[in-house]
Amino acid sequence: MNPGPDDPLAAVERGMVRLRRGMARRRLGKAAIREHNLPVDVQVLHVVDVVDEGPDRPGQEMNVGLVAERLGVDPSRGSRIVAEAVKAGYVRRVASQHDGRRIRLELTDAGRQAVDAARRTRQKHIAQAMRDWTDEERRQFAGLLTRFVDGHQG
Repeated sequence: MNPGPDDPLAAVERGMVRLRRGMARRRLGKAAIREHNLPVDVQVLHVVDVVDEGPDRPGQEMNVGLVAERLGVDPSRGSRIVAEAVKAGYVRRVASQHDGRRIRLELTDAGRQAVDAARRTRQKHIAQAMRDWTDEERRQFAGLLTRFVDGHQG
């Protein structure tokens, strides 16, 4: 059953479900790998994306636990895919600036190039979906979407 125009919450919920299916990281990640001829597995690209996002709050550092949390995998799986990203040369482990016994993660130059390629692919897909929108509609949508995401995260 499709929600009617008088049920905005149901319409947003259904739209979010459809958006999630259509823009799954795996699908767009594979497109980025293919379009930019990246010699990387899609899981490694996900790690690179997460490391690029950076920490959630001041004083927090990117580490395997945060990567695993954001990817929705257990810590041992997170550790394995981070190790793959390190081995592939996209991420490096460095000593924590707060505690030299701990390890933080950062992107290499190759990792930044992979992030840029993935970002270009995602933006191309978004631009295609918004091809008939005016600049003002794009600005309004960007503002509302940002507000929605901020409210959802809080």
